[in-house]
Amino acid sequence: MSARKMRLVADIIRGKDADAALDILKFTRKEAATWLEKLLLSAIDNWEQKTSGQDPDEYELYISEILVNQGPQLKRIRPVPFGRAHRIRKHTCHVKLVVDNRVYLPGEEEQEGVDEEIVETEG
Repeated sequence: MSARKMRLVADIIRGKDADAALDILKFTRKEAATWLEKLLLSAIDNWEQKTSGQDPDEYELYISEILVNQGPQLKRIRPVPFGRAHRIRKHTCHVKLVVDNRVYLPGEEEQEGVDEEIVETEG
């Protein structure tokens, strides 16, 4: 699937809670929604294993980051009349989905915000 089609659905769920995002993806009538739903369920399972089997229902999981970039193209040939051939390009994409929790785990402390440095340039 092309990155442009996948970004349309990814923009809808960016920053949402995991449960709300699953509901949105379930009722979205685009093929990208089924792929992102599987990816989100996998990310939730990975978070659960990372936190040593803690129940994800106890925490407020949300999509902290989702990026969709263009992947490699598969090039295929399709025969057309008069012995010619047309090239078919099948687009692919890379999706990066990060799930985080808003409630801190036992033993974790709230991290302080990082101070940003503002640099002014003359244009």
